[in-house]
Amino acid sequence: MIGAALLLAAAAPPVIWSAPPISSDQFESHPAFDPWTGDLWFVRSTPQFRGWRIKLSHCGATGWTEPADAPIAGDGVEADPWFSRDGRTLWFISTRSTDGIHKKDLDIWRVMRGKDGRWGRPERLPEPVNSAGQEWFPRMDRDGWLYFGSDRPGGFGKTDIWRARQGRDGKWAVENAGPALNTVGDEYEPLPSPDGKWMLLSGADAYYRSERTAKGWTPRVKLGAEINANGTEIGAAFSPSGKSWLFGRDARDGRSGELMLVKGEEGWPKACPAAKE
Repeated sequence: MIGAALLLAAAAPPVIWSAPPISSDQFESHPAFDPWTGDLWFVRSTPQFRGWRIKLSHCGATGWTEPADAPIAGDGVEADPWFSRDGRTLWFISTRSTDGIHKKDLDIWRVMRGKDGRWGRPERLPEPVNSAGQEWFPRMDRDGWLYFGSDRPGGFGKTDIWRARQGRDGKWAVENAGPALNTVGDEYEPLPSPDGKWMLLSGADAYYRSERTAKGWTPRVKLGAEINANGTEIGAAFSPSGKSWLFGRDARDGRSGELMLVKGEEGWPKACPAAKE
């Protein structure tokens, strides 16, 4: 647990990263940078954190463009975008129609991109990954496990962290991520670090950290007040190195969520437009 203690002691207060037009009077969260284009995908919802939609903004000559609906947008609420490391796959959650039936619960979806850069047709992951309950925040670890949150039965609490792996036969196996990460309360956003050595996860009102060991995940440790300022923190994303991260927080005293940056002194995210030398 030495690594976690050092991080807690050395963490610098996050700063507001988002600015207009990314920033608005709505709630911005769940950022994801496209590895191919550098475009920013993120979630915009009402100040009450409802009506989620995935938005996209390009970095142009004068800065970020006015956010527009993502090209994979469907007919439901949608959130939690995340790109695979090679940029070929985008994971997200949605209530969009499936086989002509509009879903009431959030399911995990993914969409592949061809060599020409065009997105294919999104596919809903099958059971047992998706369930009759809610699924949130699908994030793939380096070891091939897909971590996500769900309120399905069989967990330790109200909502839990689960993980799924696809076998060579194409079938998925799902299991609870265990008591080190889960409690009798709510856990729903698991974010393995890029190097696979630790996990950032969110509970009902706070961020926690867990270390990976040869025996599995260590009991989670709550991050300090510089991160957990008011209980609205949500939707984190790591830089490729894992030294920096963005997350959403009500930083305006009125549930206008802003993207907050934990700086790792590596120049991430890149300036837009690029800084002149």
